Amino acid sequence: MLMALLNADPFAGTLALLALVWLAAKVGGEIALRVKLPAVTGELAAGLALAALHHRFPGVPDLITSPAAEILANLGVIILMFAVGLESTVPQMLKVGLPSLRVAVVGVVVPMAAGLGGSWALLPSGTPFAVHLFIGACLCATSIGISAQVLREQGAGASPEGRIIVGAAVMDDVLGLLVLVGVSGVAVALAGGGGLPWASLAKTLTLALAFLAVALTLGRRTTPFFFRFASRFRSEQLLLPVALAFAFLLAWLGNLAGLAPIVGAYAAGLILEPAHVQFLEAREEHELEALVHPLVVTFAPIFFVLMGAKVDVTALLEPRTLLLAALLALLGILGKFVAGYAAGGNLRSAVIGWGMVPRGEVGLIFVATGSHLLINGAPLLNGHVQASIIGALLLTTIAGPVGLGWVLRRR
Repeated sequence: MLMALLNADPFAGTLALLALVWLAAKVGGEIALRVKLPAVTGELAAGLALAALHHRFPGVPDLITSPAAEILANLGVIILMFAVGLESTVPQMLKVGLPSLRVAVVGVVVPMAAGLGGSWALLPSGTPFAVHLFIGACLCATSIGISAQVLREQGAGASPEGRIIVGAAVMDDVLGLLVLVGVSGVAVALAGGGGLPWASLAKTLTLALAFLAVALTLGRRTTPFFFRFASRFRSEQLLLPVALAFAFLLAWLGNLAGLAPIVGAYAAGLILEPAHVQFLEAREEHELEALVHPLVVTFAPIFFVLMGAKVDVTALLEPRTLLLAALLALLGILGKFVAGYAAGGNLRSAVIGWGMVPRGEVGLIFVATGSHLLINGAPLLNGHVQASIIGALLLTTIAGPVGLGWVLRRR
């Protein structure tokens, strides 16, 4: 009866699905927070639960095959990356110093190499090299939001270690996006077989660097004129629509350049400085970040719930999947922890290392990208590999704040 009612009007079925997703995301996030875990872990678990309910009770809307859910999830991740970019500016990136740069570089190279080696050791011998490479790439991301919350709670946000963690995470975002672009290019080029396509990889990375360079230089100079012109409009509530249009435009241009749209969205947030929108903010009496935040908390959970729903529960419970997830989590933790010692100086390296451990939403974006890449008509990351990586990301996301809180309390 329920399915008959939903099928009578496809749009009504989408409404029911979205209501279910948002409620499940908030319930899962609340449960996770109450047991001292990041909300994103609860949202992933909510996706798993919805997928299991659909298999058990077919009357429950199918989240995985819903085009509307896929579109809104992609929209959510674009807005999320735009918001991440808004948290930093180009001058701030230039001021964080060499210690943050060293931590960021080591925090990308070591976990990626370790993840590639661990994947090579455990996956079957016939696994394409692009899969090993992508698994390593998924371990190089860092989610600063979780560590920043722990630092604030412990009163260490303004400490030298806290500033280095934030600075390294900003650089880590840029380096991670370049890694994502590079490994995606390698995966696509290797689809037909053969050796590493060095020329194609060099072209892809050059294009990515050129796009970022133009966006961070010319784009940063032209952005004030764009928003100054928009401020002449007499319409009310201009700031948010114009800012989103700017983000979506750069996401589209990045895609035209052969990059993932999230790269353009992140670049848009990075070059959009407070001074560029201060007139519109003063006129509307709202800051841009405050206006974007409700969209992030509305649409980003759809992405995380959908990621959780796509996890093959049967594969997740297999011993080989659990073994790979545990190994990748251990390698990911060790790789980021080692990066803390790259800062040098009279600093608490353990604090920096643990602060770089959480992956959170950034790593999930990597997994989503890998699941959409096709090799010979099949997803680059199959259900078994996706489940292993997501399991590893969840373990590192839990271990990061636990370890960081422990070393901060030791002082």
